[in-house]
Parts: sequence; structure tokens; C-alpha cells
Amino acid sequence: MLKRIVLFLATNLAVLALVSIVMSVLGVDASRFGGLLVMAALFGFGGAFVSLLMSKWVAKRFTGAQVIETPRNEAERWLLETVRRQAEAAGIGMPEVAVYDAPEINAFATGANRNHALVAVSTGLLRAMNRDEAEAVLGHEVAHIANGDMVTMALLQGVLNTFVIVLARIVGRVVDGFISGNREGGVGPAYFLVVLVLELVFGLFASMIAMWFSRHREFRADAGGARLAGREKMIAALERLAQTYGHSTLPKQIAAFGISGGVGAGLARLFMSHPPLEERIARLRAAAPDEHAVRQGLVA
Repeated sequence: MLKRIVLFLATNLAVLALVSIVMSVLGVDASRFGGLLVMAALFGFGGAFVSLLMSKWVAKRFTGAQVIETPRNEAERWLLETVRRQAEAAGIGMPEVAVYDAPEINAFATGANRNHALVAVSTGLLRAMNRDEAEAVLGHEVAHIANGDMVTMALLQGVLNTFVIVLARIVGRVVDGFISGNREGGVGPAYFLVVLVLELVFGLFASMIAMWFSRHREFRADAGGARLAGREKMIAALERLAQTYGHSTLPKQIAAFGISGGVGAGLARLFMSHPPLEERIARLRAAAPDEHAVRQGLVA
């Protein structure tokens, strides 16, 4: 929680500092844009948190994930017991556990509350992975929940949305003023076109920041999975993914929360939600000796 608050405050201060610098450079009166900032924050954070609050429903709806209420077979009993044990070790409430039908090896976690989250695995994972590898994947997803990654991503997205809305309109007014010659207030036709273009441009930069954080949290979730299940199991799970990884069938809304991902080169890497699997494996191999037997906390 403390790390999320620090990240939230630091990101906000950085955005406010950048906006202030831009206003000073452009000679814009900051007192005229208080209402814009409030409006942008309402829209920016509102959209991010509505998505977060709906994330479990969206995940179930778009993947067809079936929550295990009463285990129907030994595999479902094992899934429930493994997640229960890992959740207790991580200090979070028992998540809902679900299975969805998909051919690829994948799993995801989502939810607005770390004590009422959802962990789902694909049927492809259950078919292709052994118990040790599947245990590590479940540990990775439980680590996402314990780290508060879903809430932190929503906070970050809210800040970035606010930044895009505010800066696009400030710069748009200045550009429109130069084009139309109107410096006294009001906007001309060029303003709306300029704002649209700037929102697309600033949105790309915002996406790069969000994806950078997403890649960072994958490394942390891998480390968490290694603590919960064992480093060698986590490495083996990622190696299995590297051998069989194909196109993910997860909907765009939750694709960033899946364990699979990280395919791209050049500029495409800037928009990847996951680091390449070989980098994740190398990071784990270079980490400290296996702490699975110690089990003293999940997040460093």
C-alpha cells in the first residue's frame, strides 16, 4: 500500500511539474486552467477506476471463465488448494479460482480488491503444464494480487489520462491562438483538430509509460511466484511458455494481466506489456538463491 501511495504521489507531482513547465514556456496563465484540471482528473481517473471495478465481470464475460464453486475433479481440487495455500502465504484473501477454455498456456489475475480478486487459468495450461509449472504460474498470479498491481495500474492510468487531456488542451489553445490570431480567449476551428492530434501523440507516450510499468511488474510477479512456489519451478514454467508461446486469445481489456506475452522488436518493444520470456528467465537465474523454503513475505 505504501509503495502504491508513493508511486501515485510521485507520478502526480511529476505530471504537475511538467504541466507547469509547459505553461511557463508557452506563457499560459495557470490560474485559467483550474477547472480544466478538475475536469480532466474526473474523466481520467473515472475511466480508469470504472474499468478496474468492472475488471472481474469483464474477464469472466469475455473469456467465459467458470468459477470453481465445488470442485468437480481432482485437478480443480488441486487448483483451489494451491491458490488457497499461496494466498495465505502472501497475506491476501482467498481469490475466486476459475478455468476458461483456450488452447494456449495462459493465466491471469484481476480485481479491484486484493482480498476479493480472481485467478483464472486456461484449459491449455492444465493440459500442457505439469503440477510444478502450474504451481509457479499460480504463484505469479497471486503475486500480482499481493503486489496490488491492478490498483496501481489504474492509478497510473488515471494520472496519464489526466496528463494527456490537460496538456493537449493547453498546447491546443496556444497553437490555435497563433493560427487564428485570437489571444484573448475562446477557440477557433483549428483548436479541436490540434487537440485531437495531440491527444493521439501524447496518448502514445502515455502508453509507453504504462507499458514500461507493466513490464516492471511482471519481473516482480515472477520473483513473487519464485518465492511462493520455488525459483526452479518458476524458471521451468517460463521455459515451457517460451517453447509453446503463440498468439494470446485473451481479450485486449485483460491481455496485460496474462502471464504470456513479450513478443516484439525495435520500437514495438516500447508497447509490450510483458518483457521477453528470455529476459524474465535470465532475471530469475541471476537472482538470489531460492527462498521458497523460507517463505517470509511475498514482496521485497
